[in-house]
Amino acid sequence: MSRLSMFNNPLLLGFDEFERTLDRIAKHGGDGYPPYNIEQIGENGLRITLAVAGFTTDDLVLSLEGNQLVVRGKQVDDGNRVFIHRGIAARQFQRSFVLADGIEVLGSSLDNGLLHIDLARPQPEAKARRIEIKSGTAAAARRPTIDLRGDVPGKEG
Repeated sequence: MSRLSMFNNPLLLGFDEFERTLDRIAKHGGDGYPPYNIEQIGENGLRITLAVAGFTTDDLVLSLEGNQLVVRGKQVDDGNRVFIHRGIAARQFQRSFVLADGIEVLGSSLDNGLLHIDLARPQPEAKARRIEIKSGTAAAARRPTIDLRGDVPGKEG
C-alpha cells in the first residue's frame, strides 16, 4: 500500500527532505521525558528549557547532529546510597529537536535543575531576481544539461 504524501503536488518542488524530516519527527515522538518548554525570547530568539532535576553538567551532553539538536542525559548510579523511596527519576534520556535551516545555537546553561538552550533565528533577506527568457534554437543549444549527480557542465560553483 502506498502512502499519500502531503507534498505530492506538482507545484511543490524540492520538498523531499522536508517530508523526510516530518516523518522522522512523527516516528520519534518520545515518551515525554524530560518535560520541556520552548519560548520566544525577543524578536529573533528562542529558548528551550528542559526540566533535568538531579542532573549535573557532567551528566548532560548537548550536540548538534546535522539539523538536529540532541540532548542526552545519563546519571551515574551511586551504589553507596540506599533509597527507602525513590520518586525522583534517575534514568537516562535523549531528547531531539529538529532545527530549521539558519537557526543557530547560542549557548546553554544549567540553573536550579533547568537546562536552558538559547537559539537565534536570523531573519532571511527578501530576495527577488529577474530571470532572462531566451528565444530560438540558439538558446536551446546553450542550455546546460544536468547529469544524475546534479553537476552542471560548464558552470563554475
